[in-house]
Amino acid sequence: MAQDKQIQCSDCGTTFTFSAEDQEFFRSKGYTNEPKRCAPCRSARKVERGGSSSMGGGFSGGQRAQMYPAVCAACGQNTQVPFQPRGDKPVYCSDCFRKVRPPTR
Repeated sequence: MAQDKQIQCSDCGTTFTFSAEDQEFFRSKGYTNEPKRCAPCRSARKVERGGSSSMGGGFSGGQRAQMYPAVCAACGQNTQVPFQPRGDKPVYCSDCFRKVRPPTR
């Protein structure tokens, strides 16, 4: 059985968790390499590769979203988020956010 792994993002340097569940998903898809980027950097990279939409939204010119340092309210891990934390609401790392966000559908 796989165990959670801590990996350092190759883009922003943030340490993120490659969960046992995510490892199993990777195996089921036939992926052999571990992720190199945290979830926010993977998302930004997808936007960069996909370009911007003529319908608005997205980023133009390959710009990355401004990332801001934060401390996860659940696990205390240093992380980066694509918005300026205001201090009046908790901020979560991507792993903890997946656990606390309401299910979709």
